[in-house]
Amino acid sequence: MRVLDGEQTLVRIFIGEGDRWHHQSLHRALLERLRAEGFAGATVMRGIAGFGANSVIHTTSLVDLSADLPVLIEVVDDAEHVQKLLPILDQMITGGALVTMEKVRVLRYASRPAAGAAPGA
Repeated sequence: MRVLDGEQTLVRIFIGEGDRWHHQSLHRALLERLRAEGFAGATVMRGIAGFGANSVIHTTSLVDLSADLPVLIEVVDDAEHVQKLLPILDQMITGGALVTMEKVRVLRYASRPAAGAAPGA
């Protein structure tokens, strides 16, 4: 398991649920790529409403049900991995997106114990 503590970088990637990469949802393809590249972790969250550069509101409302809801991918990792991330994003994100970066302080990064393992083991 990798150790991740102290000052790290948080990358937020805002895309649309309808964005694709090679016939697969972009958020799933990015998640799989980051795992394969050895990133510490990533979380994908689906928004209930939002708008971007084109000012079109996407929402879960039944009146105007959207097929392109906002999706947020958050990645926290060290500077070396974040530098590897930028060309991956350039390659895989071909449509509209917003990518932000900020420094964060990691207080705790640990995996869950295996099923049946004693606490603290």
